[in-house]
Amino acid sequence: MILPKDRDPRFITIRRGGTLTDSDHQLLARWAAACAEHVLPLFESAQPADPRPRDASEQIRAWARGEISMSASRAAGGHSMAAARELSGAARHAAYAAGQAAVVAHVAAHELGAAAYAIKAVRAAEGDSAGRIECRWQREQLPEAIRELVLDDQRLRNEICWSVFDS
Repeated sequence: MILPKDRDPRFITIRRGGTLTDSDHQLLARWAAACAEHVLPLFESAQPADPRPRDASEQIRAWARGEISMSASRAAGGHSMAAARELSGAARHAAYAAGQAAVVAHVAAHELGAAAYAIKAVRAAEGDSAGRIECRWQREQLPEAIRELVLDDQRLRNEICWSVFDS
């Protein structure tokens, strides 16, 4: 479980009673996509004929551009997570990262799932020190507008995200 029991209003859009703006929601989606795409080769090297995780990443980017519906992106996320279930190790975590990224369109707080699974993928492939490097890389990709929000989210949810943000 990577989502807290109580939803943080900072990750709920304004129109649903939270404080998240559409532009920040889109930034969270793009950042989650970048985290997932950084590790997609770990999936694609194990399953080169399976397009589902790559498609999930492309769908969340299309959603952030306003080209597709939330439902289409969420469905692509589900397909990516289905691809993950058949696997283990780095490939599995990379597919989950892409799936989590795609469902950011539906629940913005999944942004941390994409990042956490990407770190888990790197750890599985290359070890803990590589996971710490991946975490730092992800933080360098954070747009300034959402930087403090995401870093605070990492502090608050680190424990339920396998403590991958301890770098």
